[in-house]
This record gives sequence, C-alpha cells and structure tokens, in this order.
Amino acid sequence: KISGILNDHGVSSFADLAAAKADQIKEWLTEAGNQYNRADPTTWPEQAALAAKGDWDALEKLQDELDGGVRK
Repeated sequence: KISGILNDHGVSSFADLAAAKADQIKEWLTEAGNQYNRADPTTWPEQAALAAKGDWDALEKLQDELDGGVRK
C-alpha cells in the first residue's frame, strides 16, 4: 500500500506529508513498482498541509476542485 511506502520513507503524519516534495514522493512510488505508476502525488503535500492545520473546509473545497487528486 502507498501508506506503507510513505511510512518507509519517514512520512507518518499529515505534517510529514505536507513537508515532502511531490517529485520525491513520485520517485518513491516509482521505486516501489509499476503498480504505483498511476498515482499522482502532485497535490498530496498541499492537501496534507490543510489536514495538518485541521482546515477541513479548505481541504474539502480543494478536493472538490480535483479529479482523482489532480487539478482538473
């Protein structure tokens, strides 16, 4: 699972994910195998930053603007 990959790289909280760079996350996923190639972590740090702050309304608004986690 992707959560296990993130955990293996020291990402265990929303704050950790918010501090990560999307291109680094993508590299970790690529290294983990082809089954993760479809995952696009471009907005994950941004979403995690909102979650880490507890700004659930802003997170929901952002997610409404996304399609599969990617800006439409």
